[in-house]
Amino acid sequence: MSNFDDQLEFLVRNALQEDIGDGDHTTLSCIPADAMGKAVLHIKQDGILAGMEIAEKILKFKEPTARFTAYMRDGELMRDGQEAFIAEASTQTILQCERLILNCMQRMSGIATLTRQYVDKLKKYKTRVLDTRKTTPNFRLLEKDAVRIGGGINHRFGLYDMILLKDNHIDYAGGIEAAIEKASAYRQAHKPHLKIEVETRNIGEVRQVLAVGKVDRIMLDNFTPRQLSEALSLIGERFETEASGGINLNNIEDYARTGVDYISVGALIHQARSLDLSLKAAGI
Repeated sequence: MSNFDDQLEFLVRNALQEDIGDGDHTTLSCIPADAMGKAVLHIKQDGILAGMEIAEKILKFKEPTARFTAYMRDGELMRDGQEAFIAEASTQTILQCERLILNCMQRMSGIATLTRQYVDKLKKYKTRVLDTRKTTPNFRLLEKDAVRIGGGINHRFGLYDMILLKDNHIDYAGGIEAAIEKASAYRQAHKPHLKIEVETRNIGEVRQVLAVGKVDRIMLDNFTPRQLSEALSLIGERFETEASGGINLNNIEDYARTGVDYISVGALIHQARSLDLSLKAAGI
């Protein structure tokens, strides 16, 4: 089982426990345990579909023998009125999984749809859009998966898979040079595979990073496009570059024109709006 599957099982198990508690008493009170049912996922809003694979895994986590027939795939353009899948399982299973499936798919489809809007803006450029750690606690796994489905690139997943020296780390460590030197020594001693990225707030800090080296990527935070161009001319091809801060759909092309490698956008996740989907009984 992959690490993703392990994390997903943990998420699903806890989400169902949160919802069902000591029993789904509404369903238990009126639906026989041996009753079988079908349900169809109805699309009620245009966008990018996301969460199909997750929906199937939720259903089969609760009932391994359930049948899931997909009519569409993650990443497809969806239109109001389409049907995405039909599920066949115990009626109790369908009713107990309904809200979790919808919550996941609605949220993921909203994120994938917004991400695709950013990705489409960058088609003419080499620049690629990244997500951030501005995510919902305990739901990051699926939010970042939705970014990937929408065509974006996942930045670090957490604090454990990259060394990212941000402003507070730098200030607490005693400055850029001290922070980089300490991080580099730590990587060499403990985690040689980790990349090191350092955040810079002005051209002066960019010059300091260039003097020290020992990093893989330079983040240019809250730079204007003009300031970004100046910084990139200094950096050249020595390090990967990432722009962040205040970048949105209206100005992202101004930043992409500079030739920066990546643009990180927290809004991909924290400003996405869930899309409208419904799971309804079928064949009744």
